[in-house]
Amino acid sequence: MPKDRAPRANYAYFREMTTRWRDNDVYGHMNNVVYYEFFDALVNLWLIEEAALPVPEAEVIGLVVETGCVYHASLGWPRGLVAGLGMERVGSSSLTFRIGLFAPDEDLAAAEGRFTHVYVDPATRRPVPLPDGLRAAAEALRAAV
Repeated sequence: MPKDRAPRANYAYFREMTTRWRDNDVYGHMNNVVYYEFFDALVNLWLIEEAALPVPEAEVIGLVVETGCVYHASLGWPRGLVAGLGMERVGSSSLTFRIGLFAPDEDLAAAEGRFTHVYVDPATRRPVPLPDGLRAAAEALRAAV
């Protein structure tokens, strides 16, 4: 049974992104691994711009421990896309992001992803509590939708 497509209203932080010729596969649509590149870029833009986390020089780093994607419709070059970000969960040392990728003129997501980061000490790679600024930004993103 197909999953319902999320609307833009389910996301609070948006970025227009450019697709490239090489993003398309032999079937004429964007290859599935490229969706994850957009997810990763969006999350890191949010970390830098909204959470003031100086990637990659921050006192903590986020390691991806779980990802997933539901594909609803094709995206690909030459059309750009709009990426939307929401926060699903704020843990003691982890964040679970929700990402929607949209065709520029569509209100319903063409793809919906999740990314869970566990934040760790860069030297030991052991989990650490979320820094106050990151936690505050994550809670604000979660409350925004």
